[in-house]
Formats: sequence, structure tokens, C-alpha cells
Amino acid sequence: MLAAGSSRRFGGDKRRALLASGQSLLQASVERALSAFGRLTLVLREGDDPAALGVPEGVDVLFNPHSAQGMASSLVLGVQHMQQGGSEVLAVLLADMPRLQRSTLQALIAASDPELIVQARWRGQAGHPVLFGRRFWPQLLALEGDVGARSVVRANAEYVKVLAVADAGVCLDVDEPDALATLTPSI
Repeated sequence: MLAAGSSRRFGGDKRRALLASGQSLLQASVERALSAFGRLTLVLREGDDPAALGVPEGVDVLFNPHSAQGMASSLVLGVQHMQQGGSEVLAVLLADMPRLQRSTLQALIAASDPELIVQARWRGQAGHPVLFGRRFWPQLLALEGDVGARSVVRANAEYVKVLAVADAGVCLDVDEPDALATLTPSI
């Protein structure tokens, strides 16, 4: 889960923004991911205090010393970490998506494969998370700048398995304070 961004559009540390449930945006996103995946690696900015951010025990935390260089540096750090284990698939999750449904995450996991990229779509719109089989990890490691993995998805269209979901949460991220207001009634 990527949580090392600077939240420029939000105007402050959106990871700490409170939802109607009393949880922070980050806590809600982490909880949803953990409920489906069982384990989670969280990429934070260097100098972040996981306890102060409400990160639960048992979450692998990586600190990105190059977070100012953009999202790709966090992706690369996460992939490097995952390569050390026996995982065959990794999910790229964003820390500002607290409305993902557990059933959606479980369906994505069930559809995943080391030779595929699995992408959630809601009403034809591509969303997150995207699951990458190990075959594509070298391409993720080559990413640079303030870009996500969209170029890897596009370059491997024949290996992309699209999973249509009835979960608007795959497309609802919080980039600006106004977006937070639209989430609170459902959290």
C-alpha cells in the first residue's frame, strides 16, 4: 500500500484526515486491505511515525527516502521488498481508498495469477487495486518519476484480466478535501 505521497492537492496530510467512523483515512484503508489480504506492506515517507499514524502491529512498514521523487519510487521499494519473499502476485493499493469492499478484494485475489495483471473496473472505469503477477515485476522495477504502473498495464494489454465489479470504491480515492465529504456518509 502506497502512503508516501505529499498530499499536495489535499492541502495537508490526508492520511490523518478523519472519517465519520472516527478512523483516519489511512487507518480505514489499511483495515480494509488487511481484512482481505491478511498481510500488508505499507510504504511511508522517511521520518513518518507508524504508531502516530495508527498503523497496526503486524503491518510491514517500509520507509521511502526518495518519496519526493514521486510514486514510482514507492512502487519500486515495495516490489523490491516483495521479491525477497515467496509471493507470486502483488497488489498495488493506494492509502486513500477506504471504501474498497472486502468481497471485491477477495474476488481480485481469486482471479490473480503470476502470469497476469488483474485490474478492477467499475462501470467501465479502471480502478485500484491492480494485481501484478511476478512476470511483470521487472517492468515495475523500471518505473521512474511521479507515475504509477499504468504504463505497465498498457504495455501488457494482452495479459490484463479485467474484473468488472459492483464496487464504486475501486474508483473513489481522496485527493482533495471535498472528496472526503462524499465518503463520510458510507463509512
